[in-house]
Amino acid sequence: MEKDLVELFGQVARRIRRNQLERLAPLELTPSQSRALRVITNAEEPLRMAELAEHLGVVPRSVTTVVDALEKAGLAGRTPDPGNRRSILVTPTAKGRAVRTRMAEARREAAEEVFQPLTAEQREQLRALLALLDEHE
Repeated sequence: MEKDLVELFGQVARRIRRNQLERLAPLELTPSQSRALRVITNAEEPLRMAELAEHLGVVPRSVTTVVDALEKAGLAGRTPDPGNRRSILVTPTAKGRAVRTRMAEARREAAEEVFQPLTAEQREQLRALLALLDEHE
């Protein structure tokens, strides 16, 4: 029986995720923490907790636990927002930026393993097709 497109896409996505989790395990970050760290380190300026929650697609109360863990690990810090004392800003630490670089390497290695059977041309075709689908979200 031939697998359909959705089933194949799901299997490849799970394989990529599994490979990434294996490579990220030594960093001792949960998927939620790694996503939050990615958002924090990619931001051009410190993020308010509510903005971070919005980027992550979670309620602000949920992001507090994630930021607590990142702060405890020395990957992010919190400071009062000078423009609004009721708001808290989240910023990455130097250690957080270094871990983010290691996370990016781990993600790249995991993807490389999955996409290794494809030629450069096939990878570019796949990237273009996925970008097209992403545009129509």
